[in-house]
Amino acid sequence: MPRARRSLTTVAAALAGCAAIGLTTGAASPAAADGSGRPAAVRAADEPSLTGSGKLARKPGDDVRFAFDAHGFAEKAHGTFRVSHRFGPKWSASFSGRIDCLITGGKAAVATGVVTEAHVVDAPGLPKVRNLKGKRFGFTVLDEGRKDRLGYSWALDGLPTKSVPKCLGSAPFETVEKGDYKVHHWLPRR
Repeated sequence: MPRARRSLTTVAAALAGCAAIGLTTGAASPAAADGSGRPAAVRAADEPSLTGSGKLARKPGDDVRFAFDAHGFAEKAHGTFRVSHRFGPKWSASFSGRIDCLITGGKAAVATGVVTEAHVVDAPGLPKVRNLKGKRFGFTVLDEGRKDRLGYSWALDGLPTKSVPKCLGSAPFETVEKGDYKVHHWLPRR
């Protein structure tokens, strides 16, 4: 083999060896950022979460939808929620906000969030909804695959004038007709 070819082959082999050593020793690993030694994908799964959206099973003309993107444990939770309700051709209420608490237990999740934006269109003969901004509402989701259930803190008294405490929701009494929620259960070591 000519000398020039042999040195190119040697250089290529050396570069490949360096790359392999770097990958196996963690030089290119995303695990070092938090010092845990675990890959980022594993760390992300080590927190409770509630994600997804759905439409509740209601009579025609009554369209209620909830969406969640909540992650983190208890009062360190973060994320967003959205709620929309249309009833008949005129009345509608929609509000969204930031998640401030999340806890899971198996297939169930309870989250609360504070409303940051709200839009209401009143109609004669239907409840008047006011002053939603700044209120904390609670949500409970039961992840049952294609038969998810959902509950919310204002179930019995309409949209309340006071906030609920953090991580307080109602039983998941409503059935989800379309959509899907995913609950990832996690608790810290005791």
